[in-house]
Amino acid sequence: MRRVRFHSYGGPEVLRVEEAEAPVPGPGELLVRTEAIGVTLPCVRRVRGDGKGGGDPLPSMPGGEIAGEVVALGPDVTGFAVGDRVTSVTLTGSYTELALAPAFLASRIPDGASAVEAVALVRSGHVALAALSTANPQGAESVLITGAASGTGHLAVQLAKLQGVPRVVAAVSSAAKAEFLYGLGADEVVTYDQESWGEPVDVVLDGVGGEVLPWALAAVAEGGRLVFFNSGGGTIPAYELLAGSRTVIGLTMRRFTTVHRERYEAHREQLWELAGSGRLRAVVHAELPLADAAKAHEIIEGRTNLGKVVLRP
Repeated sequence: MRRVRFHSYGGPEVLRVEEAEAPVPGPGELLVRTEAIGVTLPCVRRVRGDGKGGGDPLPSMPGGEIAGEVVALGPDVTGFAVGDRVTSVTLTGSYTELALAPAFLASRIPDGASAVEAVALVRSGHVALAALSTANPQGAESVLITGAASGTGHLAVQLAKLQGVPRVVAAVSSAAKAEFLYGLGADEVVTYDQESWGEPVDVVLDGVGGEVLPWALAAVAEGGRLVFFNSGGGTIPAYELLAGSRTVIGLTMRRFTTVHRERYEAHREQLWELAGSGRLRAVVHAELPLADAAKAHEIIEGRTNLGKVVLRP
């Protein structure tokens, strides 16, 4: 099988296509023949060695989102069969023709839905719904979303409006993305380099972090809250929280899926129902062959994508 790995940290140029033996699924694992692979900002940051502790042990395979067909089951796996079409998160990398996926994170793809649609909708939609669920906006509360044109962000914009949020602000890197976001229902669009992001909001969903985090925190109104669910890191002055009675809540999907399992399952049903009815649109910016993983990373690093970037083995 083919896979993409990196043997040193760096930009897209360090990604290499290799031949390897097919992995064997262990206890609780599915072996999936991938049909679509999601490319995300956390993937890019891991390749650059920007993760916790300075990066993954080398050599490493990036990724985390796949959709495809189950071709083998590990010991003790129940609820799935060879031939099932599933989407899942992987813990050992996903840029490969055959990926290992924990069965407890996998879900079936409905009949008639494509693998690309599944990988664009499910994982990113889960993150968006978990962030909104954690923030729990009420009544007339407003929401600002950073990285709003990303795979997760563009779904969060739509989901916030579907939940009745009266004012949804989309924060992005370029004004060129404004038309796209207004078309998805955003009430306002701001760019990171603006001196002001307008009237403060009750809730910020921050999927970018890093240099954007101080601006995101400044956008939170007194008594408001920020949900932090990105891999970009950043520092928050404690005084800013105290002075504005603001709250910052960290969110990781690994914990969310463990602690809120029933809510996670309900979110999956909700995502497919909304997509099936046409009320939620998972936009795919680009589909590229696995061998062009470096090009996919260039798109993410250039912050030019409008929606999801997908690799096809």
